Amino acid sequence: MDREMLDDQRELVALIEDAGWEVTGLELSAYDSPWVDEDAPEAEVTITARKPYDDGTEEDDSDEDESPFRIS
Repeated sequence: MDREMLDDQRELVALIEDAGWEVTGLELSAYDSPWVDEDAPEAEVTITARKPYDDGTEEDDSDEDESPFRIS
C-alpha cells in the first residue's frame, strides 16, 4: 500500500475528528482502476463515525415523567 494513501487516510480521519466526530471504523482499499489505462493505483476510504447530539433537554432528578404517552 502506498505511503501517500495512508497519509491521506490519516488526514481525512483528523478532519473528521476535528469536527467533533469519533471514528469507529475505517477501511482503506487500494486497487488498479479498470476504467483508466494508467498504472497509478486508486484508493477508496470508508470511514464510520459517530457523534452524539444534545437533545436540548436538561436532566432533571425528579421522578415526574411528562410524556403524554405514559399512563400513571
